[in-house]
Amino acid sequence: MSTVTIGVCVYNEEKNIANLLNSLLSQKTTEPIKEIIVVSSACSDKTDEIIENDFVKYNPRIFLIKQGKREGKASAINIFLKYASGDIVVLESGDTIPAEGAIEDLTDAFNDPKIGMAGGRPVPINDPDTFMGFTAHLVWNLHHKIALEHPKLGEMVAFRRDLIRKIPTNTAVDEAFIEALINGQGYELKYVPDAVVYNKGPETVSDFLKQRRRIFAGHIHLRKTKGYAPSSMNKLKIVTLVFKDLKFAPKQIVWTFGATLLEFYGRLLGSYDFYIKRENPFIWNIAETTKGNIQETTKSYAPNAIPVAQHIKLWSMVRRQTSFFLKSKTQPTASFLPETSASISVKPGIIPTTPALTKSQQDLTTEKMQELKNPSKILIKLIPLVPIIIIGNGLSDGLFELFFS
Repeated sequence: MSTVTIGVCVYNEEKNIANLLNSLLSQKTTEPIKEIIVVSSACSDKTDEIIENDFVKYNPRIFLIKQGKREGKASAINIFLKYASGDIVVLESGDTIPAEGAIEDLTDAFNDPKIGMAGGRPVPINDPDTFMGFTAHLVWNLHHKIALEHPKLGEMVAFRRDLIRKIPTNTAVDEAFIEALINGQGYELKYVPDAVVYNKGPETVSDFLKQRRRIFAGHIHLRKTKGYAPSSMNKLKIVTLVFKDLKFAPKQIVWTFGATLLEFYGRLLGSYDFYIKRENPFIWNIAETTKGNIQETTKSYAPNAIPVAQHIKLWSMVRRQTSFFLKSKTQPTASFLPETSASISVKPGIIPTTPALTKSQQDLTTEKMQELKNPSKILIKLIPLVPIIIIGNGLSDGLFELFFS
């Protein structure tokens, strides 16, 4: 029988980490979950404290590894892989919540010996009645439809541990890089839409562009270094799917147009970062509005989100009921590695990084944030950029590469 190790890489996830770990502990699987290893990358909030005091002390399957310095998610994944002992490893993002049965659905894929990697279906819990919530649902719905034809895996993935021992620390798109490595060994990828994982999309234009430009720059870097392009890089396929599902309702047409402009603009910025600024943002600036307590977020809207809150409430209740028993039966243990930083030797990145922005540079004023949330103001500001965005997006695959590679 195969065993499963779950890895969670976190940076300042105090609002979500308890719900995430409770949900992972509640997963019922045929393949036993041997251990859950959390790699904390120099967290400055209460993430480590919550993990140590509420989980490590009372559950022998949970371990905490602390990095003294934030070195990028790929570095944290390498530390996880160094200590993981399960036959199948699952990577779960720290700002997500898996649905009931998601880990079982995901690991069932490996009953087929041809499958080397599997990924679940990310579903945003943003309110679709806001412009940014609509955009988040549009992006992930496109991701879902593309993945049904050509697997594109992210947010919660699993793979055979013996196939991957480490990944380059200079990648900003870790799941896609693992796809390339698995695929290069002759194994197949499998998208598992029944393995749902809930996430939270950006709530401001600033955070959306910050996230999308980083991902696109990472995909260009992956294509340059490994000759591998994720299926979501196919712009023609994306545009075809957008128009195929477009309903002729005024608000949806306007919002779809705005979301499309934002995505193409983010890709243009990613091309600019890679080709002009020579940046590969593998230690990225956090999109703050993607973080938060998913349970609290779901209280404000949407019948579709109610099951998430109900499951989290159930998981929390189960944990409270079993806490006393676990405490009496299990001796408190220290973190798996009390203090460590990545020291794994990897080939240096070919593109230099840039210093992280200061907090004052990242923070938007309340007035500016409200302005960015207003769809009409967003579209008015973006309309003059349409020719630049369309031309620039083409340049990212053509002239950008010709003149600046």
